[in-house]
Amino acid sequence: MQSEQKSWITQAGYRALTNEYERLWHIERPRITQEVSEAAAQGDRSENAEYIYGKKRLREIDRRLRFLADRLKRVEIYNTPQNNNLNIVFFGCVVSLFDTDTQKQVHYRIVGSDEIDLKKNWISVESPLGQAVLNKKIGHSVLVSRPKGDTEFIIHAIKPYP
Repeated sequence: MQSEQKSWITQAGYRALTNEYERLWHIERPRITQEVSEAAAQGDRSENAEYIYGKKRLREIDRRLRFLADRLKRVEIYNTPQNNNLNIVFFGCVVSLFDTDTQKQVHYRIVGSDEIDLKKNWISVESPLGQAVLNKKIGHSVLVSRPKGDTEFIIHAIKPYP
């Protein structure tokens, strides 16, 4: 049997997962349970749309609660060291890269897999690019395999996330 491998997550990411769990458990689930109970009291459940939808919604909430409980056990909050060397890419930082294909500067935040947000340019530490730049220094070049072919990036700057 394999040992459970912990995934990194930022403090804010952990808080977001915890808040979602608490909201579902303490607010959403009791509200939907009450609605299902009221719908059931109306009689014939086989044609009662409110009852059928409510039961479906409860199953969805319970499935999400199980997922979140499991994730919260499997994540480890990464505490950025206070004396972090800003010359080396670290988990949670924002890294500026020069894309040699497009000849443009791009910026990404390196986060855990539960925090990915492509609109914000937050990429997973487990992604090919995240793995390629982690622990590399400013000025290093990294080669990343992408569906359209290999791309070279040059690390231009590293900043802590506010």
